[in-house]
Parts: sequence; C-alpha cells; structure tokens
Amino acid sequence: MQKIWNIQEANPKLQKILSDALDVHPIVAQLLVNRRIHDVEEARAFLAADLGDLHDPFMFKNMDLAVSRIKQAQANKERVLIFGDYDVDGVTSSVILNHALAKIGIEVAHRIPHRFEDGYGLTKKSVEKINQEKVDLVITIDCGISACEEVDMLNQAGVDVIIIDHHMPDEIIPKALAIINPKQKDCDYPFKHLASVGLAAKLSQALLGKVDESILDLVAIGTIADVVPLRGENRLFVKSGLPRINTTTNKGLLALLEKTKIRGKKFSPYHVGFVLGPRINAAGRMDSAHTSLDLFLSKDLNAAYGLADELEQYNVDRQKIQRGMVNEAIELVEQEMDFKKHKVIVLSKEGWHKGILGIVAARLADKFYRPSIVISVKDGVGTASARSVGDFHLYEALSRCAEHLENFGGHAGAAGLTIKAENIDLFQDMINDVEGDILEPKKLIPALSIDCDIPLNNVDMDLIDVINDLEPFGEGNPTPLFCSRNLTVQGYPKVMGKNTIKFLVSDGDFRISAVGFGMADYKDMIAPGRLVDLAYTVSIDDWNKAPIAQLMLKDIRVSEVK
Repeated sequence: MQKIWNIQEANPKLQKILSDALDVHPIVAQLLVNRRIHDVEEARAFLAADLGDLHDPFMFKNMDLAVSRIKQAQANKERVLIFGDYDVDGVTSSVILNHALAKIGIEVAHRIPHRFEDGYGLTKKSVEKINQEKVDLVITIDCGISACEEVDMLNQAGVDVIIIDHHMPDEIIPKALAIINPKQKDCDYPFKHLASVGLAAKLSQALLGKVDESILDLVAIGTIADVVPLRGENRLFVKSGLPRINTTTNKGLLALLEKTKIRGKKFSPYHVGFVLGPRINAAGRMDSAHTSLDLFLSKDLNAAYGLADELEQYNVDRQKIQRGMVNEAIELVEQEMDFKKHKVIVLSKEGWHKGILGIVAARLADKFYRPSIVISVKDGVGTASARSVGDFHLYEALSRCAEHLENFGGHAGAAGLTIKAENIDLFQDMINDVEGDILEPKKLIPALSIDCDIPLNNVDMDLIDVINDLEPFGEGNPTPLFCSRNLTVQGYPKVMGKNTIKFLVSDGDFRISAVGFGMADYKDMIAPGRLVDLAYTVSIDDWNKAPIAQLMLKDIRVSEVK
C-alpha cells in the first residue's frame, strides 16, 4: 500500500543550539527537536538517562498511605495477597512487588485471574475466591482502578485494598485504602506514563528507601511489552534495565533466555517485543498466566527450565491457532467488507479463541489500515478486542456506541468490549456512522513520519554510532527514519527468502545496499538505471564481512525528478 511521506521540517536554529551546547552531531540534534525536546537541559537528561534523575516516589498521591499500610502488615504478620493481570506488565509487576515485600519480611500469596474462567481484572468471581483465602490486605497491580463494586465487597469482608494501576480512572473510583495511579485527580507526580511495572518499581523504591537495581531487568521487560512511551522515567528504567538482562539473577528469566537462545546478545526492545514478550503472554492467552508468574518466582533452576518449556509449548500452540484465525479473518474481510461503507472493520464468529483476538485485530489493522474489532461469540455473548490506526480514538468511539455494548474499556489505540450477539450488526452500523466524518479517505492511508531528508553519502558507520545515543527506540522514541531522493538503481534486485528484496543504489558518487523485508512486490519498479526515492532506517550489515552501513527500507517511490 502506497504511504504518505510526512517529512518533518528542519529547525536549523534550534538544531545548532542543541548541537553546540551538547557537542552532538547536527542530525542527533535534529532528531531531538523532532521528538519535541527543545530545552538543552531536557536534552542532556534524555541522552544521559541517569537513574539519579528518578523522581521521589512519595510525590505520588497516596504513596505514604500505601507504604504505611504495608509496614503495618509486616509488623502484625498479616496475610497479604497480590492480585495481578495476565499480561507481561501484570506478571512482571507481581514479581517485583513480591521481591520488595519479601525483602521486608512479608510472605505473600498471589492470584492472577484466568482469562476464560474469571475474565479481566478484579471481578466478583475473583473476589469470592480471594475471600476464601482469608487475607487481610489485597494489593491489585495493573488492574482494579474501575472495580468499585468489587473493592466494596472486599471492604465489607474486612479486607483492605491498595490499587496500583496505570489505566485511566473513571470519574468515580473505588473506595480503596490507597490508590497509586499518576492519572488520578490531584496526583502531582510529574511523569504520567509509567506502566504498572514502573509503578511497582516506585513502590519498591518507597518501601526500601532506594532503587533496587536487581529488578530493573524485569522493569525494562514489562515497560517495553506494555508499549508505553519510552520517555521520562520509562526511558531511565529501560536504558538501565536492558543491559542487566544478560547478568540477571532471576532464575526464571535465565531459563527463558537459554530456551530462546538469546542469552549473551545485546538486548533491544525487539527481543522483548518479539521473543520474550510473546512467550510470557502465551500462558495467559492459552491457559493460566500463573505459569509465567511461577517461572519468574522460581528459586530452582531445573524447575525454571521446565516452566520455560511449558511457555514455549504454549507459544507454539498460540502461533498455530493464530495463523488459522488470521487467515480466516482476512478472508472474511475480503469477502464481506465494503470499504466504501465500512471504514471500521467489525468481524464476529462463533468459537474464535478469546486469547488470540487482540493479535488478530492488530494484524487486520496493519494489513487493511482500518480500525479493527474482532469478536468471539459464545452462548449469545461476544467478547472482543479492538486495535486502532492513525489518530482514531477507539475508546471515544466505543463511548459513542455504548448503548449497544454490555461493557468496554481501553484507550486510544486498543480496547476490549463485551456485546450481546443480537446487537453486533447495530453496533457495526453505529460505529461506522459516528466515525464516518472522522475517518475520511486520506486518513485511511498509512503515513510515514520521516525525521530528515539527507544526502545518501551521510549514511555510514559514524551516523549509526551517533544515533545510537538515542537508544532504546520504541513507542514515543521511534527508530530514526530518513529519506534520500533521486537515487539510481544499480543492477537487478535479488529476491531473498519468501518476500525480501536487496539491491544497490547510488547518488553518483556513493553506493550502498538497500534491503526491504516483505517488499518483494516492489521488485518490478526497481529496474537498473531507474531513479527512486527511498525511506529507510540505517543498520549494520556484518554478514561474513567487516561491518558496513546499509539501508533498511520502509517505502520505495519512483522519483519525480525536478
């Protein structure tokens, strides 16, 4: 699909100020400007990413109450239960809380809801199970901010509740003893975008009086997996935590690294997003996330290897089911969707696996570049996951269709909902009607935000070295994207593997190789001597030779020579 190129406008004046003050390459200075970092001290802090810049955890509203109540539980030897979520953020958060409480002498119990038996978050069914365990204090992590009735039930049973959750609160919040959430009203904490694993790390910091560096590997994994912006404290946690993965003291993580054969590598967000994260999530998608939790709580390496094997099998099973569902969903879209009428994809089917819905929705949104809602129906009730594109705000769109929904939650980019099967057609019509004006045709074309239009001869190992100062790249700090124009194709492209092309381009004086994964369909436009414009990131080609720079393509156009 042809993409729109949005090339960010250069700011030479501000670029020079940052470049001179920080002694950095002008391209690095422009990349900082593009990320809306205009102040010299802010830029200096961004590049340094020093843990000493973490904020005081007691700046959180209710942090003093939470710490006081936990220390009361310690003094009175009370029973404490950590109630987490079944994704990577929830699992790693539970482990970090367990570690902090164990350090002050509290032995805790754990519960993670079963996706299919208990549903998401702190439900009434989960509360009934908690009350059977006779606990004195429940700490929810990565959930709970909307569980008003359930917290009331726990309070009536004599159980105190501390909620640690990064999701957006509603107007009415639960009557918990303490809520740690930077998005709640009257919370003056300066950084609002921590994942729950970051909140758990801040509670640990408050309890122990210092940052526990032994948990930073898990903090980095949970932060990246939850796709929160890698800015502010998230950047500090991830930049400090990623290098610690290779020296981890967590036996479960060590076993998982061995199982996935990535131990010893230089870790990047890629390894979390595409290797570790899917395996940790697989347990909660296919069965119980307690397998992942038990892995990271394991004290025995042999037991950890066994649990890592279980996660691997869950992931294999997940991949098999996912392939079938994605193919089936694509067929349904191509057969049933009229894109002149339906700008939002709504698909439903009896018996689709609930644990895979979010992945399928994301694949549809990526392939067709339309907001996608995938519904699994059972016993007349549909459970759905939704993913957005561009600036389409999913949660707001669902709010405008609430009359047809049983419940829903989420944010701009992703959401979940339940709906009676009889209302699915009405919901499909309404969400397309209410968003018809917002999703105008030009917004349904994918766009590339390009940092700089640069001469091809700028691309060398020195450029790669200087932009590495901006790592780690991810949400909120994307990998720098460049473009160069009027380049001459030299020779015919090679098609490698199933769908990858590689060819040489030149600006007349400088020649470099370009690689496009998943771009074999472009091979016919890449004829020898043809002029092309390329959008790309830069990478290193060190296959059986000394490292050299190469272009990793994101889009190709035939040049419009001026």
